[in-house]
Amino acid sequence: MTLRLNLESLYILYTLQAHDYEVYIVGGAVRDLIRASWGITLPENIDYDFTTNALPEQIQALFPEHFYENTFGTVSVTPEHLQTQMGVTGTSTETTQTPTDTTTNRSTRPRVIDLLNATKIHSSLPVSTEVAVATTLKNEPAYQITTFRSDEVYADFRRPTSMTWGTSLSEDLERRDFTINALALQVDQSFLAPLFETPPQQLSQLELLPPNYRLIDHHQSLADLKAEQLRAVGNPHLRFREDALRMLRAIRFAVQLNVVIEPQTYQALQDQAELITHISAERVREELLKMVASNYPAEAIELLDEVGLLPFILPELELTKGVEQGGHHTTDVWTHSLDALRTCPARDPIVRLATLLHDIAKPQTQQITDRTISFYNHEVIGARVAKKIAERLRLSKKDCDRIFTLVRFHMFYYQPENTDASIRRFMRKVGLENIDDILDLREGDRLGSGARQTSWRLEEMKQRMIEQLHQPFSTHDLAIDGHDLMTAFGLKPGPILGQLLNQLFEKVLENPELNTSEQLLAEAKELLKNTEKI
Repeated sequence: MTLRLNLESLYILYTLQAHDYEVYIVGGAVRDLIRASWGITLPENIDYDFTTNALPEQIQALFPEHFYENTFGTVSVTPEHLQTQMGVTGTSTETTQTPTDTTTNRSTRPRVIDLLNATKIHSSLPVSTEVAVATTLKNEPAYQITTFRSDEVYADFRRPTSMTWGTSLSEDLERRDFTINALALQVDQSFLAPLFETPPQQLSQLELLPPNYRLIDHHQSLADLKAEQLRAVGNPHLRFREDALRMLRAIRFAVQLNVVIEPQTYQALQDQAELITHISAERVREELLKMVASNYPAEAIELLDEVGLLPFILPELELTKGVEQGGHHTTDVWTHSLDALRTCPARDPIVRLATLLHDIAKPQTQQITDRTISFYNHEVIGARVAKKIAERLRLSKKDCDRIFTLVRFHMFYYQPENTDASIRRFMRKVGLENIDDILDLREGDRLGSGARQTSWRLEEMKQRMIEQLHQPFSTHDLAIDGHDLMTAFGLKPGPILGQLLNQLFEKVLENPELNTSEQLLAEAKELLKNTEKI
């Protein structure tokens, strides 16, 4: 099998081996490199981790520009610092693979609220200073180099109470969570040395063939990877008691990699689900967001439910089971919420989480009258419940507010007779930065209900919102000017022309369709009939 590695990772191997240390690429990076060789599309940036018998201070001496936290003996080095140390003079034109979206297999869609191309945003729609410019940033992770470890006693179901440096790779791999993360890759120094005898001219991806590398597999990891199976290293009950966060990582890997959790590991999840209460909200949040950002977000929630983790993470969601709905809905609230999440086109995990929670208050607002089911004000109460969940998960204030807004206004309704002013009021309430998100939520809501992706009303509303980004902004944008007024009404230059234009501008702000020469002259004629109006 041919593996493609970047130059920085090979330089780390070369440098440590050149000083007579053992060093290996380990964990998810090896897993991803192998899967890439099988033609599986992966994230643009592979997260490289290394393990070595060099002690932290020895690693630091070899990589002067580094970051170090002594707790676990991990030395981090950025790609930029490695490139400087290598003396790279150019940039790469090669890539490992075509960049791909890892959260959804749907392509990026044009934004309805495209602030980059807006021309004349209506004065009643101030743009938030927090609105991010839609750009794609290349965020390359740091390279992490860790001394062989041998964990000992765990007392809090999260971290070892004591830790000693290990003496061998075998000892280090024994303490890893899942077999597919317990592979190690060693590269022959005779292949590496010629690459770095002189400073490389540019970054590149290099192909490694089996004579130049060796895979170390002590736990049948490759077999599990081929079988698309997630299995704990050793005793799964012990692995989860050592670090209960591994239970959430199991669910996350299952949906990220589209693999099946093997029976003994699955049983251990069910047996020890309550241990998740020992894990901080921040760590739970990070794993949950990664799950809902995967290609299979609804399946992640279903797995959490099946193994008994959901009551400790989203107990409010459990209450939606069996809550019947009326109208166009054909499923209970639980199933509808999962279907909405499954079909939501958003790439943002916060929007997906809001989609999952958009009907969270239906259980407590359900009313059945003459066989008619209603959920009056469920979006108002649900917004408060969703925000409390977000706060419990320690989301940022901005993200808590976003979830509140998306749930609160997801029931927006449009009729063709709605005025432009009412369209702007809706846009102002939701915020320009949230319009596309709430439209994505609505699409998931519709598809999750068995309805079509969109409707003529929704498409018309989108167009009318777009119009509000291209409205007249000053008197210079009016279809007539002072010269037109003087010609039409025999006026002379003076303040009256400016006053007339300002009055006409105010009318166009309220009713943009008036901005034609014919209509503006008619309006000016009416204003001139009563000069007090001017």
